[in-house]
Amino acid sequence: MSNKPYKLLSGNWLSSLLQKEIKQEVENLKDKAGRAPGLGVILVGENPASKSYVARKTRVAEEKCGFYTKDHFLLASATHEDVEKAIEDLNNDEKIDGILLQLPLPHQLFAYKLIDKINPDKDADGLHPLNQGLLLRGEADLIPCTPQGIMSMIDLAYSKYVSKQDGVNFSDIPKADLSGVNAVVIGRSILVGKPVSTLLLGRNATVTQVHSKTKNIEEVCSNADIVVAAVGVPEIVKESWIKKDAVVIDVGINKTKEGKLVGDVDFESVCQKAFAITPVPGGVGPMTVAMLMKNTLEAYKKKVCS
Repeated sequence: MSNKPYKLLSGNWLSSLLQKEIKQEVENLKDKAGRAPGLGVILVGENPASKSYVARKTRVAEEKCGFYTKDHFLLASATHEDVEKAIEDLNNDEKIDGILLQLPLPHQLFAYKLIDKINPDKDADGLHPLNQGLLLRGEADLIPCTPQGIMSMIDLAYSKYVSKQDGVNFSDIPKADLSGVNAVVIGRSILVGKPVSTLLLGRNATVTQVHSKTKNIEEVCSNADIVVAAVGVPEIVKESWIKKDAVVIDVGINKTKEGKLVGDVDFESVCQKAFAITPVPGGVGPMTVAMLMKNTLEAYKKKVCS
């Protein structure tokens, strides 16, 4: 590996700053509101990654942010009606401000039809069509969690701050002005690719979205100041894809045959050219969880402070 220094964008560190601010705001509001924010989670089936992720979200909500949580654990054989009943329970629960339907769902269930049943005011994942439409208009309060986390990591990349620096608050990190910056997003899902492209456009970046049908992806990426890789192919992004001193955000998390977790970016080679880069694990993942808490807090404040 080259001795060239690069800025490591630690999602573990950045998320801890945000969680600390959220907990402080909860402490300031809960006496006036008469309760803490509530997060409801629905998990269907026994997917090990999903179970681990839900356990982490619940732990962060309760221990790091001071939230109340309520979980619905359903069998993998659950019907559409079973999941709808769990959603309705959380929709009607006055102590619940944010609802998360953990994806992916078992094959017999249609995720979008179930997401449509979530009260858009409690849509902690920002995936309800109403909130997706507001995002396109630049008016959304509840924004998809991973894209929000990506934007915060880009802000950190362009800031004077470095990961693990003492005495930094999350709110100290300014929103980066991306005017004139060329950004490439690899992937077009509603979870990451499409919403993060919209957020980048909202910051005045010039955005190119590439995917499996795009020709010359390597050439397109090699001209980008920012590359967001969200394609789900292990280490597909190589050093030759990256412009010198680019900011590289790796959303992928893939398991190799040897059981090692790797991203969509070949970290060992790309970090030699990148100005700033996220690790896997410990990069975008923790920020996704933190932004779920932020969305739940925003929904809570809209209810108790209005």
